[in-house]
Amino acid sequence: MIARLARLARLARLVRRRATADADKESAFDRRLLAPMMLGSVLNPVNSSIISVSLVPIGAAFGAPPSQTAWLVSALYLATAIGQPVVGRMIDLYGPRRLFLIGTTLTGIAGLIGLLAPNLGVLIVSRVVLGFGTCAGYPASMSLIRSEARRTGRDSPAGILAALAVASQTVAVVGPPLGGLLIGLGGWRTTFAVNIPLAAAGLVLGVRRLPKAPRKERAEQGVRLDLPGMALFAVMLVSLLLFLMEPRADRWYLPVLMALAAAGFAVRELRAAEPFIDLRVFGGNAPLLLTYGRALLTSVVAYVFLYGYTQWLQDGRGLTASQAGLAQLPLFLTGIAVSSVTGRRAEVRGKLLVGGVAQLATCVLLLLLQPHSAVWLLIAVALVFGVPQGLNNLALQNAVYHQADPERTGSSAGLLRTFFYLGAMVASSANGAFFGARADTAGLHGLAWFMLAVAGLFLAVTVVDRSLGRIGPDGASPDASSNSSSNSSSDSSSDSSSPHEPQQRKAS
Repeated sequence: MIARLARLARLARLVRRRATADADKESAFDRRLLAPMMLGSVLNPVNSSIISVSLVPIGAAFGAPPSQTAWLVSALYLATAIGQPVVGRMIDLYGPRRLFLIGTTLTGIAGLIGLLAPNLGVLIVSRVVLGFGTCAGYPASMSLIRSEARRTGRDSPAGILAALAVASQTVAVVGPPLGGLLIGLGGWRTTFAVNIPLAAAGLVLGVRRLPKAPRKERAEQGVRLDLPGMALFAVMLVSLLLFLMEPRADRWYLPVLMALAAAGFAVRELRAAEPFIDLRVFGGNAPLLLTYGRALLTSVVAYVFLYGYTQWLQDGRGLTASQAGLAQLPLFLTGIAVSSVTGRRAEVRGKLLVGGVAQLATCVLLLLLQPHSAVWLLIAVALVFGVPQGLNNLALQNAVYHQADPERTGSSAGLLRTFFYLGAMVASSANGAFFGARADTAGLHGLAWFMLAVAGLFLAVTVVDRSLGRIGPDGASPDASSNSSSNSSSDSSSDSSSPHEPQQRKAS
């Protein structure tokens, strides 16, 4: 009898342990999602920067001047700036899996086109396809983080957001070193071909690990896509970006077209029952608008550096493409290290302040560079600039996660990327304005003064923004849903309360 009771007690303990394990599993972030999330998110930033060391050899191969090869940069920016919020909104409506798989397929096709391209025009087409193909990874990942928070009733671990920040933006600095290595191994075409195996891996991971959207939910949301709003948004952005590429007086019609499209877009979105971008929500969410503004400013500084400094290393300092890529490796390592160390802390204000100061310090170092500057100074420049790359991107992403309407996480994340690429287009125009036929030291110093002004504005905007202090353990996260109560039901508000107030729970 005693032995039987003992066996029953052991059985009861086993059942309790299994029940506890099942409960923990249900309340924990599903880490099977990490691999497709990270792979999907790295494709866009790496492809945006890997081309920086390929421009010179591509121009030599096709006999194209820098003014023509610059389209390889701009083409991806145009496609991505338009595609990110559009795809993000589609993810909000239809779930991340379908859009992730479509985007990954397009990425592989773009890699194949680039590998076989017979001329510069086809190569530019491959970059457009690549821009649209890589649009889905980041907003899909942000949507998965939000949905996991709803499923578990707990905020997703801070480490997940930190890893995503590294994958979605900080990792962009690995593009030049990776590109230099690939060019050394197999020529510039390898910088396009590398997308083929990456896309194949993404498809396998997406099919096996990403959850399918519920059939009922898909049926209910099938008619909610705001196509007129998306079209007007695209016209507005294309006009703006084309003007930024070559801001000349004889292109006056582009800002006029942009203004007309913007007016039409505003009227459409204010009247639409299911707008692509809810302007009422954004108009009442000043902290989110300031975050987008900071994203634009820090992106200008980052992309002026990534493209302008990389070109100067080759033209002004006399390094090869492979050497120029390796010279930026300390930047990548510093950015990853800084993101890893600070990523588990939720607050963003301190990160942005330190990142802003580090941007200013980098600009000062650039003013010290000369055609025969020592290698240690080049390494110092890369090390210092790695600090804002690791801090600013992480802080801006966390700010959007806490400030945006939970029901529009995908489109809000996509808009963050759009502002990054608007900044990249401004940077591209600045590089063209300060560099003439070649990237000389005088042009680099001009760019450094321009960067100094933008970095100073970034720091000033951060200092005066008191709302940032409400994100972190010492304050309550700004609740975007409170600004959009007219657009969210009480059920959705209760569903989103958990992920929207991370300070009230301990992130696992």
